[in-house]
Amino acid sequence: MAWEVLSAIGTIAFAVSGAIIAMEEEYDIFGVYLLGIVTAFGGGAIRNLLIGVPVSALWEQEMMFQLALLSVTLVFLFPNKLLSHWNRWGNFFDAIGLSAFAIQGALYAVNLEMPVYAVVVAAVLTGSGGGMVRDVLAGRKPLVLKAEIYAVWAAMAGILISFDMVRTDSMLYILFICITALRILSFTYRWRLPTRKILTTHSQ
Repeated sequence: MAWEVLSAIGTIAFAVSGAIIAMEEEYDIFGVYLLGIVTAFGGGAIRNLLIGVPVSALWEQEMMFQLALLSVTLVFLFPNKLLSHWNRWGNFFDAIGLSAFAIQGALYAVNLEMPVYAVVVAAVLTGSGGGMVRDVLAGRKPLVLKAEIYAVWAAMAGILISFDMVRTDSMLYILFICITALRILSFTYRWRLPTRKILTTHSQ
């Protein structure tokens, strides 16, 4: 039950995220739907490719596609005054999608009896893959590649689930809330991972 709920939450959150960014970039209606769908299902497609599951399995999720299309439609019809505040709460949708899909991806890999590292990779790619594809198509630097902490929270979910530290549906929902909150805190307070810049010398 938790897997289905988290799948629905992640699909809606990332579909909305993709649609809004498409409108920010002034895409036409086809581009809005395309970016919304790609964002919602891109992470799952990348995950399936890497863990050996046919990508065609995504087409069996008819209800999820309907949810994504409905979400994009509602966002496209939203009044401009509401959409103008996207920068204030847009990261919130992205945090929800990251958390829901990271947990869903980890559970997917565990059900296939994958090793720990594969579960963590599945969590990270499912949680951040759609956002990466969205940002690349929109000509933006992917959030996961920035110094601000992003994919680490997905990896944390994968580790906890792979070691069977989160067992019941209620614990999965608590983990979802915690990962979402940590992601919100990380962009609110600008928590960052260490970086190193290589300085190059230019010959005269």
